[in-house]
Amino acid sequence: MKRMLCMLCAIVLASIACDLGQLAPIPSLETSPFASGETVFGFFPSPPEASEQSILNHYRTLGRHADVILLQQPVAWRDFYETAEADSPAIKDIHNQYVLARQNGMDVIFVVDPLNGLNRREFLGLPVGWEASFANPQIRSAITHYALRIVREFHPPYLGLASEINTYADAFPEDFPNYLSLYQSVYDAIKVEAPATQVFVTFQWEDLNNLIPIVAEGRSPYQTNWETVEAFEPRLDAWVISSYPFVVFQSASEVPDDYYAPLLGRTSKPLAVAEGGYTSQPVGPFPGAPEDQMGYLRAIHDQLGPRLRFWIYLLLSDFNLESYAKMMRDQGQGQDVETLGMFAAVGLTRFDGTPKPALELWDTYRAGE
Repeated sequence: MKRMLCMLCAIVLASIACDLGQLAPIPSLETSPFASGETVFGFFPSPPEASEQSILNHYRTLGRHADVILLQQPVAWRDFYETAEADSPAIKDIHNQYVLARQNGMDVIFVVDPLNGLNRREFLGLPVGWEASFANPQIRSAITHYALRIVREFHPPYLGLASEINTYADAFPEDFPNYLSLYQSVYDAIKVEAPATQVFVTFQWEDLNNLIPIVAEGRSPYQTNWETVEAFEPRLDAWVISSYPFVVFQSASEVPDDYYAPLLGRTSKPLAVAEGGYTSQPVGPFPGAPEDQMGYLRAIHDQLGPRLRFWIYLLLSDFNLESYAKMMRDQGQGQDVETLGMFAAVGLTRFDGTPKPALELWDTYRAGE
């Protein structure tokens, strides 16, 4: 079983956003969704189809069910390994997505993601000849410059510096200290320029709790690898997880009543879910049903609710896998199509926009009811 994954193909969304034309000014929000101090709700902005019209329509729909979107973008390695001030198409792509989000009343949480969202054992888009290691000065320089450019250009209230990093730590324990030292260095650089920016890295909850036997390396279930998280302290402004319990439970009814609760007693810092969901139909070896999505939402809300600073559900809408598969093959990521398919029915609406039962529950929680 592969490590659980982030579905969003950032290259797909970037290429779509790039087609939107010349840069328009990024609109301001009258009030930040973070100003209230309540949980902020959002999604990845993955549209039902990999097309320009689909993403434009989808942003409008997102605005009715979300306060924020989470942009999780790959590093533009060649553009940024020498300078943070590069004239990079990646910045234009991000700018356009900020415009779409703000036009529809949403703010943006940003994650700089050096790894492949569908296989976190590998770097994404690394130039030929670059050593795939966080000890590589080229990689360290590119990530540092890119993160600082995001801070300077877009001023995100929350900035992640990698996603599900514990899965990489498990796969490459010898390289994890190199990532940790890079994180510490970039964290400090960000705080010099933007002290209010909340910096984090995310951890994959099922893997962190050794619930996936093939990658548990002999550790007992629920023997939580807290040392991986706490290695980042004190430079961790929030403890942020991803969670896809459908890979370890037969139904959401099996999720323990205290499944997420250990986080409450381990830290006094803000908590957040940066990615997660439950499939509403069986996919491969994993079962799923519409009621499981509701059970998943209840588990997070009931166990973590008041402590959550933000809550990102992976997809608002199911997606057309054939449409995404074509785009991914064109981008040289055809090997990841099968993994992507595991998330095709995670959305809270069907591909045609028909709401699933869990959408009403999501909207109820968002309304504070």
